[in-house]
Amino acid sequence: MADHQPQVEVLTESVRVNGTKAEATLVGGELAWRPAAGGNGEGQERRLELESEVLGFQMDGRQLKFATFAASGGGNGKGGGGDGNRRRGEVEMEMENEATAVRWGDVISDRLASLGRPKKLFIIVNPYGGKRSGPSIFQNEVLPLIEASGVLYTMQETKHRLHAQEIAHSLDLRKYDGIICVSGDGVMVEVVNGLLQREDWEAAIKVPLGIIPAGTGNGMARSLLHAAGEPFSISNAVFAIIRGHKRALDVTSVVQGKARFFSVLMLTWGLVADVDIESEKYRWMGSARLDFYLLLRILNLRRYNGRILFVPAPGYEEVGDPVDQATGYETNGFSTGFQDDGRTGSNGETCGYVGPSSIKEAGLRWRSLDGPFVSVWLGNVPFASEDAMAAPKAEFADGYLDAAIIKDCPRWDVLGLVFQMKDGSYVNSPCVEYFKVKAIRIEPGLRVGSSTEGGIIDSDGEVIARGDESDSRAGDDEPGHLMAYGPPIQLTVDQGLATIFSPR
Repeated sequence: MADHQPQVEVLTESVRVNGTKAEATLVGGELAWRPAAGGNGEGQERRLELESEVLGFQMDGRQLKFATFAASGGGNGKGGGGDGNRRRGEVEMEMENEATAVRWGDVISDRLASLGRPKKLFIIVNPYGGKRSGPSIFQNEVLPLIEASGVLYTMQETKHRLHAQEIAHSLDLRKYDGIICVSGDGVMVEVVNGLLQREDWEAAIKVPLGIIPAGTGNGMARSLLHAAGEPFSISNAVFAIIRGHKRALDVTSVVQGKARFFSVLMLTWGLVADVDIESEKYRWMGSARLDFYLLLRILNLRRYNGRILFVPAPGYEEVGDPVDQATGYETNGFSTGFQDDGRTGSNGETCGYVGPSSIKEAGLRWRSLDGPFVSVWLGNVPFASEDAMAAPKAEFADGYLDAAIIKDCPRWDVLGLVFQMKDGSYVNSPCVEYFKVKAIRIEPGLRVGSSTEGGIIDSDGEVIARGDESDSRAGDDEPGHLMAYGPPIQLTVDQGLATIFSPR
């Protein structure tokens, strides 16, 4: 007996499109029209994909109005350029009578509704990130697209450090189809930590997250757009959220004793962390501060003693040296399992998620690399910033962290690596050890040549441990760090724990 495929309704009508007589056809999710004989642009058919080119849709009497966001040559009726980038436009289609307009409008509305687009979003704007441009980016670049799409929203600006975490911890998630961060990567990390501290964390962490780049690094937004072959822009990031496609995202538990932090982007120690954190004094330069301070740091290159232990992913079992399983990864009183009750975080608040259970029972083999190191970079996504592909093989939800470790090497070699970072080819250098891990443990040591100074360990822009001079000079107004520099810090990956809006 033959399978019966559902029939797709085909609508055909004589209409006016932006004032020009045309024959219009709607098939499935595609609207097409050809100017009538004798009209402007005779014979040139135009097409509009509802899913990938329409921001929003309205019916007004006999008029069907489409707010479009398409590349030039696409369905934009008014506007558009010649460079292939997406532009906002409008297509106004006038029907012969209101009954026909209602029939077409109902079909189009139903098809747009079936795409699973968000209906209401909670938007967090960071007014302090990057060049402090978050509010203006929201007002001038985000809001016009959101309003054109018809998506409802609630907006709140952050007032202080960890405010986004507090918002996510207490927000009534039943009211929203997603939480959007107009910020750098740090605010999204705060949101993830806030969601995982809730008693209903299992449901909370599945609320889709969105990122609109308004910070210094913007690695997550760059990674998402790059993976879909989309140019990096604020408007493309907004449209990805409006379209409503989602993908799973790994979450990494960063643990030292009872202190715990959840990361979704990266953890760094050494050169990259030093540049990320110490360049804060040049924040007025925007993202250029990173390039400027990186050059300064390479000219006076630091190296750090220490050791790294890891459980390699399949295919990387030969990296490093084998570890004595009896003692190697449980020294200094530290265990790979999380043996505390996990119900409270370091600040005493109720903490919903306790992190992944112990992995030592799985019989996985640990391996190690000894320092000194110039830089240790652990990435969850390919890009650490707009123009630095730190982890070219990283995937959003493969269950592994990508480790890029720059070993002790001359400063001019390090400078050469920086120029190869744009496309990720630096990982092919003999100075770099690049591999994937399921879990990794950092035992950070002192700076080479110093008997007192350590370094900085930075996760997603947040200093989680600091062993340099500034730590001892910190005043009462400086926030305390979550973890101590020196004792081991372990990272373990939860595959696909979170959900994020994605272009494809």
